[in-house]
Amino acid sequence: MKEDGFSPMLHANIERMKLLMGYSSDFIVRELILPGNKKTVIFYLDGMVDKKELQDSVISALLDRTPVEPITLQELKDHVLDAGDVCIIHTVEAALEQIFSGSLFIMQDGIVDGLSVALPGWNDRAITESKTQSVVRGPQDSFTETLRTNTTLVRRRVKDTRIRLISLKVGKMTKTDVAIMYMDGLADEKQLQKLISRLRACQQDRVLEGEYLEEILHEKKQSTIFPTIYNTDRPDTIAAGIMEGKVALFVDGTPFVMLTPALFVDFIQSAEDYYQRPIYSNLIRILRYVALMICLLAPSVYIALTTFHQDMLPTQLLLSLAAQREGVPLPAFIEAFLMEVTFEILREAGIRMPRTIGQAVSIVGTIVIGQAAVEASIVSAAMVIIVSITAISSFVIPSYAMSFPIRIIRFLFMALSASFGVYGLTIGIIVLVVHLCHLHSFGIAYMSPSAPFNASDQNDAIFRNPFWKSTQGQTKQGKSS
Repeated sequence: MKEDGFSPMLHANIERMKLLMGYSSDFIVRELILPGNKKTVIFYLDGMVDKKELQDSVISALLDRTPVEPITLQELKDHVLDAGDVCIIHTVEAALEQIFSGSLFIMQDGIVDGLSVALPGWNDRAITESKTQSVVRGPQDSFTETLRTNTTLVRRRVKDTRIRLISLKVGKMTKTDVAIMYMDGLADEKQLQKLISRLRACQQDRVLEGEYLEEILHEKKQSTIFPTIYNTDRPDTIAAGIMEGKVALFVDGTPFVMLTPALFVDFIQSAEDYYQRPIYSNLIRILRYVALMICLLAPSVYIALTTFHQDMLPTQLLLSLAAQREGVPLPAFIEAFLMEVTFEILREAGIRMPRTIGQAVSIVGTIVIGQAAVEASIVSAAMVIIVSITAISSFVIPSYAMSFPIRIIRFLFMALSASFGVYGLTIGIIVLVVHLCHLHSFGIAYMSPSAPFNASDQNDAIFRNPFWKSTQGQTKQGKSS
């Protein structure tokens, strides 16, 4: 017997499997006597196998259709068992892997190999509309936690023979199923091989969500808080990305699929941009960039102007702000910092609390705290307005992953404005732009097609051209940030 192989004695295999599973109560070992006095045993995990299919398609077939004369496993596979995917297993490790994946394992006395029959029986979450990237017009389905369901949702949209799917298992303990989907001839071969090699070299013990892999796939040579891999739960977004030559990474157990390479403009665009007329989409895109600037710079500009550059304000506005700040004991920076931190606390509280009361608590809490702070002369009314418009603008950014770095950098810009005024803020903006221009996502410049500038790709960089004007119009429907 090989070290990782089975014994020809069935009772030894049963004892070994029970020992490896720690005699767990949900590990079922069912022994059968088939025609010809053939001792057979079925191993499976209770709750992970469809019991009706087990009884109707496996046990009944074994008892009724197995001939008395000896037959090989291949004959048993081809002529007796007709349920699920049936394959011959040679090692204990492979058998346990199949059992953990929702298959049952069949062995007979005197045979050192076994048969694996895929009969998954757990309940999957139904396909529902996206809760993180909702659209008014467009497909309303979203990914689920089941990998094969997710790949099927993309296959339904891209009926092309060039679609390729590579399956891997990642995680020493979890052995999580991971699938790489791309379009042959469009995806960059070097990027694809780099992605596969990094996944195969993964030494993680557990992979429970895409973030476990996202940190591994991140370029180690560049330190940044900006996301360089895009993730979404919208199938139309992934389908559009694949048709543009990008590579999608599916992780079993999570409804979010990763897409590489990811550019800065991808996080600002939305799926809905391609489901309405270009004039509307372009106006909304402009609005997003304006909201991005407000979210990033509004508190910093206010602090710089009121602290160092009062002469840049109109006289009436300056007098109004001075009247509001009369009696406020805190500097503008401390005032803005406290309000921003308070709102971040309220935002997180609204997310973590039960949905039935979370939204009400966050809205009422903001109004009550803001009004009470103004009446108590702790903060000025203008500061409440600035913080409010900043917070609202952050929700205009389609990608939740992009809002995190913007929120962090906003605090840094506030500190620069409080220390050096507009000059410090200007230096901060220059450093930020230079940093973004140095980033890469799997070898592609993060700020392309703007830096470096590529005229041929400008038809969908900031403004979207009509489909009839774009050479890639038919492949960009449904693209998302």
